[in-house]
Amino acid sequence: MVTLAASDSTTGWVIGYTVAIVVVLVVVALVVPILLLAHKIGNEAADIDESLQLSVQNTAALKDLNTTIEHATVIVAGLNRGRTRLGG
Repeated sequence: MVTLAASDSTTGWVIGYTVAIVVVLVVVALVVPILLLAHKIGNEAADIDESLQLSVQNTAALKDLNTTIEHATVIVAGLNRGRTRLGG
């Protein structure tokens, strides 16, 4: 009877440890791919940021486009006035 009681009490522990190990393995199996993907995204983020910085530098002159258009409008208006005065 004593060995039967001892066997029943250790069986619960063995089942508990087995379930805990399985749960830990499942969690690790789910978390590792997420961490690997996060690492890849982090590496790509640096490249994307560098590309965006280059885009900012390459398009910085566009902020002055309205000024250029205004000056071109004034020049074209002056040319039209000159053409009108010359009879053209």
